[in-house]
Formats: sequence, structure tokens, C-alpha cells
Amino acid sequence: MNFLAHIYLSFNDKDITIGNFIADSIRGNKYKHLPPRIQQGILLHRAIDTFTDAHNIPKISSKRLHKNYSHYSRVIVDIFYDHFLAKNWSVYSDVPLELFVDNFYDSLEEYYHFLPDSTKHMMPYMIADNWLLNYSNMEGIAKVLTGMNRRTQNKSKMNFAILDLEQNYDDFEEEFTQFFEELVIFSKQKYISLKLVKNQL
Repeated sequence: MNFLAHIYLSFNDKDITIGNFIADSIRGNKYKHLPPRIQQGILLHRAIDTFTDAHNIPKISSKRLHKNYSHYSRVIVDIFYDHFLAKNWSVYSDVPLELFVDNFYDSLEEYYHFLPDSTKHMMPYMIADNWLLNYSNMEGIAKVLTGMNRRTQNKSKMNFAILDLEQNYDDFEEEFTQFFEELVIFSKQKYISLKLVKNQL
């Protein structure tokens, strides 16, 4: 899953949210210096990724893209799924997406000293272009895919994936909806289990 999903699946717990958000920038066990609850957010992120990678529905979404994008297909699916979460936000949250996103950006400022350097570098661009809010529209997703393509030095051709989204929109949305229902249940259970062992880190 991509940024918005990981933030949402932190269940409004600030420490967990920060850990869940920065986890991709943390290698191995190089998180032991962080506060315990942020550590748990990193572990939650990894559990979410493991569950997602093993689940059949994202594999179906990815397979639809594999011919054109090879191993980048899973990354593209993560971005597509964040789009559907943002687009259908009111189904999943009583807090308006704009307010939810603004609160998260405030948390980044509050926890700035805990952020890895790569996150600190990315953060101004994320906030200035309001990535999370703009996931809800096709123009925003197109910009994300174009940016990801640039990061691969134009090797991935991910910028063209917006056409795949347009052509198979209903299929991708149905797959997201089915999968996310299961992911929320799994993530909530994992979150609760981490709370129960918080003193064991």
C-alpha cells in the first residue's frame, strides 16, 4: 500500500502513524533508537506490506499491468489503491480528507526530529503539492506516476499507467474495495496486538 493507506491504517495514533509513514526509509532493525510506539508503527507497516504482498486480489490487479510494467506493477497498484481510498474517503472516515491530511502534515512538523533524512527531503514537496489530497483525482495520480517514472530515469514508463487506470477503472476499483475491507480488519488486529506488547520492545 502507498502513503495514504498506511497513514489511515494507523488508526489516528500519532506515534504509530509516524512509524508507519517512515518505515520504507528504515532498513532492517535500524529503528531501535526510536521511541517504542514509533517502532511499533514501523512493524505495523511491515505487517501490512507482508499481508498485501501475499494476498490474491492485489496480485490480480498487478497481473493486469505486468506485461507493460513488469516488476513496477505492484508499485503502480499501490498508487491506484491510494487513489480509490482518497476518492471514496467518506466511506472509510468521518473526518474530511482535507482535514485528515492537514492534521498529518502537522504531525510531520511535530515529529520532525524523528524523521529519516530521506523523509525530511521529501516532506516539503509532499506538503507543497499536497500529494495526499490530490490522490483523489486523476490529475494528481498522473503527476505521481510521472514523478515515479522520473525516479526510475524513465525506465519504468509508469507515466503511461494512467491510461491503464482509465481503461480498467471499474475493475481496479472493485478489487481495491474487496481487498481493503480485509486489510482494515487485519491492520486493526495487528495494531491491537502491538499495543498489548508495547512494553516488550
